[in-house]
Amino acid sequence: MKRIILFIASACVMAFGAVSCSDKLDIEQHGVLNYTTYYNTDDQIESASAAMYLEVRGWEYNIMLTKNMLTDDAYAGGAQRGDNIDLEALNEFTFDAEETYIQSMFTTYYTLIYKANVILGHVDENGSAMAQMARAEAKTLRAWAYFDLITMWGNPPLVDHELLPSEYSMPNGTTEELWALVEQDLTEAIASGALAEKSIVNDASTWRVTKQFAQAILGKAYLWQEKYSEAAAMFDEVVESGLYALLTDGEYGDLHLSAYKHNCESMFESNKVYDSNNPWDNFQMYYLMINWRMDKMSYPSDTPIMNSGWGFCVPTEDLYETFVEHEGEDGYRLNQTMKTYQQIQDQLSISVASGSSIISDGYFMWKTRVLKEERGYDNDFVYQANALWMRYAEVLLCGAEAHLEAGNTSKATEYINQIRSRAGLSSLGSVTLEQIKTEKRLELCFEGQRFQDLLRWGEAAEKMSDNGNTYPVLYTNGTITDVTCGNATHGFKSGKHEHLPYPATEIRLNSNIQQNAGY
Repeated sequence: MKRIILFIASACVMAFGAVSCSDKLDIEQHGVLNYTTYYNTDDQIESASAAMYLEVRGWEYNIMLTKNMLTDDAYAGGAQRGDNIDLEALNEFTFDAEETYIQSMFTTYYTLIYKANVILGHVDENGSAMAQMARAEAKTLRAWAYFDLITMWGNPPLVDHELLPSEYSMPNGTTEELWALVEQDLTEAIASGALAEKSIVNDASTWRVTKQFAQAILGKAYLWQEKYSEAAAMFDEVVESGLYALLTDGEYGDLHLSAYKHNCESMFESNKVYDSNNPWDNFQMYYLMINWRMDKMSYPSDTPIMNSGWGFCVPTEDLYETFVEHEGEDGYRLNQTMKTYQQIQDQLSISVASGSSIISDGYFMWKTRVLKEERGYDNDFVYQANALWMRYAEVLLCGAEAHLEAGNTSKATEYINQIRSRAGLSSLGSVTLEQIKTEKRLELCFEGQRFQDLLRWGEAAEKMSDNGNTYPVLYTNGTITDVTCGNATHGFKSGKHEHLPYPATEIRLNSNIQQNAGY
């Protein structure tokens, strides 16, 4: 019996010692976050919001460039055909489900949705003012991402929460349930009272997602669904807030430059702050892609245009001729938007270098010009201008269309005349849908809107069936030669290109996604 008692006592001592050692070794890992409890303080919540804003800031290269390529406003450009075969495939509608830009764009949208879902899944809905703001911002940005997914892919997977491993293979959503999520997210965000708002029309300090931006996205969602009265009412809310106006204190062609960050017309833009200690925070290849093809051009040493550039997004003659037909060769908005080859020679002493040529119809974008002074760290990959995602002009244009379709021609005309007045054009006594469409094309060209508009209006096949038939080559003396691409499958095809393809990698990894027709 004594032996048994000693054994038990000995075992107790060993157990006690083991527990004591375990307690001493139970040390919290440094640098590792407890994901289930992390989003409790305002600082932690703010870091989650910052992750969403940083995600959007990188959208220009994937999203703005891709959207502009899918239009009749632009050529893929370059020094010669083959400079960027992916952009050529987009512009000429010869892409398939393996297209890298489409893959990147699709992934980018769902990355933002994931980051929004993290906030909505972990930040207390009854928490602090910061918690309320973060949740409202997450709903707004998630809805914005889904707006693009629905309008370009049709029926993408609906992911409204962080997925468990068993949920990774999500099927296509229905268009109806996807629009319902967009409407619910935006309605709740707007009603929350937690979104930021500008203090006055010229408040340049409000950089966060605002209530009016959420209202504008909801208005667009209604417009795309042909809920015209609801759309008109939502755009009116933005207008009647009195917090936004068309920029008239400055040149129209300077809207996208750093000097006009967060101006009275900006509905939402991605903020860039230059830090000389961390200049690469503003790394962005987009501006090199859209700048003129400077290595094939002759220019003075003091040219204001950035010396580097690949010329991968150049305007078409059709865009220029539409401007001329609408407002004449001397039109204010035309000359603030794009320049002819003769104009850049006369005004900037820039021309195609002797013995060189570039893909161009002889027109150069001005409102998206890339300037040396916008660089940081004297480096062409570090650019300081903000990415401007929505302007008040778009609110007026969409509002005009919604009102016209709802039967309120006078309000539609009022909104369009504001756009025309800033463009230096006379007022209209009444407005038609065709006039609204033309104003929208000219006002927002190269701002990533036209592709979705053409799809919605059912005009994409008419406008872009010939994309990729020929491309123009501009020589030093101004001569332009149209060269045949030689690709019989070029151009927008009805029954196929109304939707983008789901990326092939997604199809391979997820057997529950049904590919869009034609791919």
